[in-house]
Amino acid sequence: MTLDEYIEDHIDSEGEYLHKLYRATQTKLLYGHMASGHVQGRLLKMLVEMIKPTNIIEIGTFSGYSALCMAEALPQNGVIHTIEIFDELEDFTRYWLENSLWADKIRFHIGDALEIIPQLNVKFDMAFIDGNKRIYPEYYRLIKSYMNPGGYIIADNTLWYGHVLENEPQDPQTKGIMEFNDMVAADNSVEKIILPIRDGLSLIKIKE
Repeated sequence: MTLDEYIEDHIDSEGEYLHKLYRATQTKLLYGHMASGHVQGRLLKMLVEMIKPTNIIEIGTFSGYSALCMAEALPQNGVIHTIEIFDELEDFTRYWLENSLWADKIRFHIGDALEIIPQLNVKFDMAFIDGNKRIYPEYYRLIKSYMNPGGYIIADNTLWYGHVLENEPQDPQTKGIMEFNDMVAADNSVEKIILPIRDGLSLIKIKE
């Protein structure tokens, strides 16, 4: 048994529907490992229960696993807007979102998050960033302007397979993540911590 398997055996079940979605993601989509998965999914659900947001924005829907985990914990009047830039994922993802128990809480958008978010005219209590690593800094600057005081921004992959330790990174993804991490670290208007879960998960709270 691996440590990851041990953890999964000692936390809440993800449930049959999410388990089937995760399996389908692995078998039918390229880069299936990008799905949040059991452990991170349960964490996202618990964070929603703790933060109690009314409106959530997610950048990077992929197969819909993380959106469903967050929607699962939303209050009756809660809504999650989730944005995916790759339209070739739409049919797969929309099916799983619209056939879930939480479909009425989810608004699925296809397109560029930097263009869509200003059009929504919504203030958010929670954000989950899991999109194009190259432009994490741009996501951060934009999302902050649409967050309510006391809201939380959660960013995935902020340790980027350990590449953040490189002195002179060459790939744009690592550069984007490192710039984002430096930007958040220097931002005195937020509280922040990086959790070493999976590939790094940053929790960022907008000070009130």
